[in-house]
Parts: sequence; structure tokens; C-alpha cells
Amino acid sequence: MTGRSDLKHRLVTRFQRHLANPLNRRMPTQILLETTGRTSGLPRRTPVGGRTVGQSFWLVSEFGHKSQYVRNIQADPKVRVRIAGRWHQGTAHLLPDDDPVARLRSLPRFNSAAVRAFGTDLLTIRVDLED
Repeated sequence: MTGRSDLKHRLVTRFQRHLANPLNRRMPTQILLETTGRTSGLPRRTPVGGRTVGQSFWLVSEFGHKSQYVRNIQADPKVRVRIAGRWHQGTAHLLPDDDPVARLRSLPRFNSAAVRAFGTDLLTIRVDLED
């Protein structure tokens, strides 16, 4: 990462961790991705934006492999996703060969605009839902 994108990552992550995510996690309509902490083994819930297509949920990580939830997925791809207030079990797949900018065009507009504006290393993720 360049110095500028590293600074952007630190500032956005700090804002999300301390202000945006705690508020968003409380909203019943917010989509949450639950991973298992790779060190702690505890559930980690991250507000995300994305869309269900068939039996898969698609999202784009704004910081790619630097995102803690992406690192948790690498350690254990079994996840849960809360969509419309209902939890779904699934298996997450990191898709570095997918075009994340093109993918964002098919996902909810507001979240996609924020990911494009604040992201520095976009990465597409597909969660294959089991139920």
C-alpha cells in the first residue's frame, strides 16, 4: 500500500470501528456478516452491504485482504449472514479474479458508492448460503 492509501485505510477503519459499525450493528435492517475470530475464536459481526442472488450473497470488501473479516474468512470460511433480520449459514469464498468495480454496479447503490469512495483494495466475496 502506498502511504496515502495506508492513511486512508487507517482513518476509515478507525471511523468504522469506533462509530459507524457499533451503530449499524444495532439496526435490525442492517446486513451483518458473522465470522469467527481467527485468534479469539469468538463471533465477530461486521455490517456489510451486498445482495442475495439465488442461493448466494455477494459483497465487496473495501480493503481486501487487510480487512479483519477477510482474514477471518481465510482462517475459517464458515460464516453467517443476517439478511432482513434472519440468520443464514454459509461458506464464504474470496474471489480475487472477479472484477469488484463491475460487481459493485450490481449491488446496492449507496453502499457501492461508499465502497468505491473509501476503498483502497477491493475484493469480491461470495457467500454460498445453506438455507
